[in-house]
Amino acid sequence: MVESVRVATTDWEYLVVSVGYPGPVEGNSILVEPKNLGRGWVGFDFAKAFGRPVKVVNDAAMQAIGSYDGDEMLFLGLGTGLGSALITHGALQPFELAHLPYNKGRTYEDYLGKRGLEKRGKKRWRKKVFEIVPAFCKAFQVDYVVLGGGNVKLLDELPENTRRGGNELAFEGGFRLWDPDSAIRVD
Repeated sequence: MVESVRVATTDWEYLVVSVGYPGPVEGNSILVEPKNLGRGWVGFDFAKAFGRPVKVVNDAAMQAIGSYDGDEMLFLGLGTGLGSALITHGALQPFELAHLPYNKGRTYEDYLGKRGLEKRGKKRWRKKVFEIVPAFCKAFQVDYVVLGGGNVKLLDELPENTRRGGNELAFEGGFRLWDPDSAIRVD
């Protein structure tokens, strides 16, 4: 991955690198190997490989940072899995809501991720989005929810207090990670 990025950016001038990783990250370190990517992520020295300072965060957290528009926000990424992050009082908290038990021994990801969409079809998947998203909004007491990820495009309508995000907002999140004046604290 690093070599591909370096080749694609040979004519770019950049001082720092932001990496969004699809899994748990703490203190700029990847905690577990990903389910959907090759191995070798845990313990990898990105700063050495890129020759630049690097900040690594959960990929849903990066998109949440780019989507943030003030107040209390929950981000849910409806993609291959179910990404999640909360921004409250200016502090970012990535979550692993995807793996929490939800119904009949299945997780939230089994209903809202790609597997749920494929197993239940678009109509039943949408119904679950309209059931689960408002419940999360109420449980986390947020002002609004941003739905991102590739499958958000399958929603013609959105639940109340919800707005559509986009994968391109991860780029904005990557820039905001390095902004010393950002309203968001990333620990």
